[in-house]
Amino acid sequence: MAQPAYKFPEEKDGPSWPAQGGWTYEDYLRLPEDGNRYEVIRGFLYVSPAPLPKHQFPVGKLIRYFDVFVSDAGLGTVLPAPLDVVLPKGIASPVQPDVAIFRKGNEPSPDRPFEGVPDLLVEVLSSGTRRRDQTLKLGAYEEAGVPEYWLVDPDARTVVVLVLGKDRKYIELARGGIGDEVESSVFSGLRVNVARLFMP
Repeated sequence: MAQPAYKFPEEKDGPSWPAQGGWTYEDYLRLPEDGNRYEVIRGFLYVSPAPLPKHQFPVGKLIRYFDVFVSDAGLGTVLPAPLDVVLPKGIASPVQPDVAIFRKGNEPSPDRPFEGVPDLLVEVLSSGTRRRDQTLKLGAYEEAGVPEYWLVDPDARTVVVLVLGKDRKYIELARGGIGDEVESSVFSGLRVNVARLFMP
């Protein structure tokens, strides 16, 4: 299960690892390349193992659908994880959403991590990240002002689309299962057939 990673071996030639709550992006950059996915949310380090195929099937489908609608039409840029997204106000430094979409004019630089607020983020739930995606990341994305957040559940075969309301809190725009389509509010006309996301 994904959880805060509390202890790493002490480095022989360099600073020691910070306590939970004190992690920065500079600390994150010192982490080993060991196949795990690391994120720093509100100063706490979280680690997840590499995802299973049932997690990656919908990620791949979403990238393809979004890319055709957004990138090919010149509306913006679509990028998959791993991608460092540094949210403002120290909320996350970084977070690594499964899929991130940036409207034209808000695209990341090709040469450095994205610092700011993406326009649409997608997290695909797994046993190791479900709770974090539905609570911790939801709160972080909401506070940062991410306009739209999709939660894709391969077990339930559902997609929930959340959008920021007038009070800057997420409200449910759509909840779709097999036989349904869900639609974006940020990219008008972008619709996804839910069933197709879960087919290899």
